Amino acid sequence: MIVPGTSGDNHSDIIIIGAGLSGINCAYRIQSTFPDLRYNVLETRSSIGGTWDLFRYPGIRSDSDLHTFGFQWNPWTESRAIADGSSILSYIKLSAAKYGIDRHIRLNHRVTTADWSSDQQMWRLSVVHNGATQHYYCTFLIFGTGYYDYDQPLPAVIPNLSSFNGTVINPQFWPTDFDHTGKKIVIIGSGATAVTLLPNLATRAAHVTMLQRSPSYILSLPQPPNGDSLLKLLLPTRMYLRLLRLLALLVSFLFFQFCILLPGAAKKVLKNHTLKQLPHSVPFEPHFKPEYNPWEQRLCVSRDGDFYRALRSGSASICTGIIDSVHEKGIKLTSDEDIAADVIITATGLDISLFGKVTISVDNNIVDPSRSHLWHTTLLTEIPNLAFMIGYTNTSWTLGADASQLLLNRILRHMIQKGYAVATPKLRKQDKGMADTSAFGLSSTYLQRAQERIPKAGSKGPWKRRQNYFSDLWGSWWWSVDDGIEYMESKKG
Repeated sequence: MIVPGTSGDNHSDIIIIGAGLSGINCAYRIQSTFPDLRYNVLETRSSIGGTWDLFRYPGIRSDSDLHTFGFQWNPWTESRAIADGSSILSYIKLSAAKYGIDRHIRLNHRVTTADWSSDQQMWRLSVVHNGATQHYYCTFLIFGTGYYDYDQPLPAVIPNLSSFNGTVINPQFWPTDFDHTGKKIVIIGSGATAVTLLPNLATRAAHVTMLQRSPSYILSLPQPPNGDSLLKLLLPTRMYLRLLRLLALLVSFLFFQFCILLPGAAKKVLKNHTLKQLPHSVPFEPHFKPEYNPWEQRLCVSRDGDFYRALRSGSASICTGIIDSVHEKGIKLTSDEDIAADVIITATGLDISLFGKVTISVDNNIVDPSRSHLWHTTLLTEIPNLAFMIGYTNTSWTLGADASQLLLNRILRHMIQKGYAVATPKLRKQDKGMADTSAFGLSSTYLQRAQERIPKAGSKGPWKRRQNYFSDLWGSWWWSVDDGIEYMESKKG
């Protein structure tokens, strides 16, 4: 793992693209396991934090518990499991500073191209900084760029939206000076963003309506009461935090398995859970009866039942229907119902962008990562020395990214011990003709629209889609690092 060529600030053993949760976690795992390796983290934006630095809409928060969404190596210490965006951003920054990771991060460095040279056995990156293009070099390249487009949300197909005389806002680009006090607001969408926005806007708006074409499952998660628990008082801090993390992992895993194995029973449980919180004026059908089974799409989380509390207060309502057209003062549905609005919020989803819009090439030939198969959801076929950190869609993203990085560390250790310079996943003879599957495994609209842009999983061997954290963690320790990977020794001799 020695970088060919002249040494200097622009040469590293490893370059990580992205300084969000995935990138910071990669950096820690590398520096703690391989203290002699040089690494840099290149971040497009002017601040670290990724998602949690970008989104600023009212009430922005996690929909995964922070005991598992946070870093295993720097546990979340607060009792509340569902945290607001500013707290998560602060936690990421403090974690990076605590372990010196921030000293390796280069902000305002946008990677535009990455070309692998087989002759030199290294990556050459074109990086724009302060308007000028620089070149960075590394032996191994890791993408910690997340899975959606920071610059462009999923286009909202809303008939005649331009005729609206009020304010139109996409949550991805929330105006910091916008005052919603006394406004009639319609949120178009039924996902996590809409479910988060409704109760937060309802505290000051005249009224908030969540307009959905089809409903989602909305699960209330109670937050622990303030004050120290008996366990926290009795156990050492480190043991207590590990116990909280383990409990969160088990609860999440068991609930997901329950939904997948017994979807009918899961529907009944979620229905009863919802009925207990709805006001009598809001019927269960059609507003809370999705057409899909639980966890075929991601469940939405309501912290302490704030979504249902807003409905009970009368300051918010929910409407299920299809938009006929938008007019100057609101929205008309195909049912002839008309919803008055001063503000329309298009919470219609994210657009997928898995590699941060970086053009990837091998020996000056552009490659399309979507045509590759994922090796244990970490490496890509026919692309040397490149890893992509993909998290889970059915539990905390960070868990999946960490499982991938732990597996990658084993590959790096194997390369160092054997004197290998290059690792390239390749389909084996027995893999030819296997069925392709989705890498994410959810039926969400934004994922289905982007399916052709996502690398493929396979139906067998090391190409199978990631299963769950426990099996993936076991695999990161015990899976063969030779199965499906072709290694090459250094040409330097």
